[in-house]
Amino acid sequence: MIRLFIRSQSATFFLLIFTVSKIPAQEQAVLTVGALPAGAIRLDGAVTEPAWFAADSIGSFTMTEPVEGGTTVGRTVVRVLASERELVVSIVAADPEPDAVVSFSKQRDPMLEAEDHVMMVFDTFRDGRSGYTFGLNPTGARYDALVSGNGERQSADWDGIWDAATQVTESGWSAEVRLPITTLSFDPSLDEWGFNIQRRVQRLQEVSRWASPRRDYQVTQTARAGLLSGLPEFDLGIGISVRPSLIAKVGVPAPGAGSEESVEPALDVTQRLSSNMLASLTVNTDFAETEVDTRQTNLTRFPLFFPEKRTFFLEGSDIFRFGFGLGQSLLPFHTRRLGLVEGTPVPIDAGGKLTGRVGNANLGGLVVRTGDVDSTLATTMGVVRWQQNILRESSLGFLGTAGDPLGRTGSWMGGVDFTYRTTRFLGDKNFVAGLWGLATDRDDLTSGDKTAFGFSLDYPNSLWDIFAAYSRIGDSFDPSLGFVPRPGIQEFRLFFMYMPRHVTSWMRVWRLQLRPQLVTDLDGNWESYRVFTAPVNWVFESGERLEINFVQDGEQLTEPFEIAEGVFIPVGAYHYQRYRAELDIATKRPVSGRLTWWFGPFYAGSLQQYQFNLSWKPSATFVLEVSGVKNVGDLPQGEFTQELLGTRVRVNVSPDFQINSFVQYDNDTRSFGTNTRLRWTFDPFGDLFVVYNHNVADFGNRWGRESNQLLVKAQYAVRR
Repeated sequence: MIRLFIRSQSATFFLLIFTVSKIPAQEQAVLTVGALPAGAIRLDGAVTEPAWFAADSIGSFTMTEPVEGGTTVGRTVVRVLASERELVVSIVAADPEPDAVVSFSKQRDPMLEAEDHVMMVFDTFRDGRSGYTFGLNPTGARYDALVSGNGERQSADWDGIWDAATQVTESGWSAEVRLPITTLSFDPSLDEWGFNIQRRVQRLQEVSRWASPRRDYQVTQTARAGLLSGLPEFDLGIGISVRPSLIAKVGVPAPGAGSEESVEPALDVTQRLSSNMLASLTVNTDFAETEVDTRQTNLTRFPLFFPEKRTFFLEGSDIFRFGFGLGQSLLPFHTRRLGLVEGTPVPIDAGGKLTGRVGNANLGGLVVRTGDVDSTLATTMGVVRWQQNILRESSLGFLGTAGDPLGRTGSWMGGVDFTYRTTRFLGDKNFVAGLWGLATDRDDLTSGDKTAFGFSLDYPNSLWDIFAAYSRIGDSFDPSLGFVPRPGIQEFRLFFMYMPRHVTSWMRVWRLQLRPQLVTDLDGNWESYRVFTAPVNWVFESGERLEINFVQDGEQLTEPFEIAEGVFIPVGAYHYQRYRAELDIATKRPVSGRLTWWFGPFYAGSLQQYQFNLSWKPSATFVLEVSGVKNVGDLPQGEFTQELLGTRVRVNVSPDFQINSFVQYDNDTRSFGTNTRLRWTFDPFGDLFVVYNHNVADFGNRWGRESNQLLVKAQYAVRR
């Protein structure tokens, strides 16, 4: 039956691809770039210099929310000037109620969708698949990201070198943005780039856009961007960037240990081989200034996923993404396997990376050499990625890895993926289909199925969002540089969401959701299932959101597992239905956040789960965030309580000077951990980090210091 299902779905997959409707390309909106004389613009956010008023402008945005095609609350005027070394953008955002502007962030890469902001997207290759995003809010917070997957994904942890200034005025707010051309990769033969810009007025939940102002499209979908024309011939200079760093550390690494001190240099070098190819080298890399992981509770028998946060691996990470629709059930390449073994840092002696484009193909290569630490041997690991753009918005690619973080021999993995994308399905809708296959081996993998494959279909549009995926993961599929929490399975996932708008005068959107999931073993015997239903998911005109869910769960356990200390779930089949109530408090309010309550049966007993995330924003300078999780389980095998609390204080003196302090506690480890980070960007090319970590634990008869560390890191980039 399952084999028949797979064959029928595969036939549907290819039938849909080759029967997609096409329409002629629509006329694109065009903005002509003005000339930027030397010293013509002072970056202060006040759009007053004569050069601005001599340039072409965008003065007409169209509303996409709440009324598609509606009239915006205020006019937005955008101009772009360019020289051979930089782009400068001005934005004048009129607002009849400037005192009601919602803007409470100044830090780098905030969640701008919760505030008034503008978002610009540049497609520097005009391929409709990739690009750069730059955003800012009225108080000067800056957001940047790499766009990939035809606008479906943004890598917000990428940090480009650029600058901006803003002003709140009596008629709204304004901004000026300076982008050095060396921050971008681009096709030097082009004198036009794809360009789009979007504005949000948070108190009204109003979104307006310049090009393709349709709800079905996102501003990051560069295939639907307008044109930035009249670009000059850019001068990249030599194209080399040298960033030396000096790291000083002092601290106590463990209870009873003595103090340890060190001062070490580090070096990062990048060289542009061309305007669209970048080579990077890092020596004696140190990631101690990276923010610590947020602790998580785990009520499953599978390992938790933690995202990458280290800058060297995040830059260009979009190149290495593989397969559409995999989710977190399988990551064939996860950079946290490089320099981290079971969460413990392993020194990285050196690393090299090559990312960019040759013709119509994206290329990426990464090699890392780690050092000895305890029982972990020095080892070399690498990955290569190739992705060829085909058809209008589609791609065909290959991913290969080699090496093992534990030094196990004979380790390799390889795979191919094909992704078909179009923004013209049935005339003007989005449609995506993906197909992928992988194989791996290692000397200790002597038997079993070492392959994985799957496909997915997606119809992501404003009224209907429909997704279907199938994955088969072999029982011995264990890529050394990947993340596979559950091998030896077949997984079927479906997702349906219907989103009518303005159902009542007080409701903005009603999201009706159904998300069934089935996991079987390789022979088709069920292991688990989940049917998630959301009959109530209301987004109100005020900005609040209310959701009520019903979830039917099933688990077939073939061996017991420990869900909490001393509490084991025995072998057997379990069927139970749980419920959730969730409330979002609108981000425009001084106190905002989310309150969640899960309740109902759980295996053979019951489980109550309480979660909260609240943020108090008395000003853009000071933000206090508190979060917590409490799981109270009552099972025949025993009772348990899991508690996790976190508090984060953000002091944002300016967009270039921030202090963040993060405190976490959980009753599993019975320990408090603090991570306090000061980041001062004293120059667009230079940063100073001061980081203090302090951990306190319960040793049974007393609370005491577990470890601490003070780190100071200074870095400065020289570009030529």
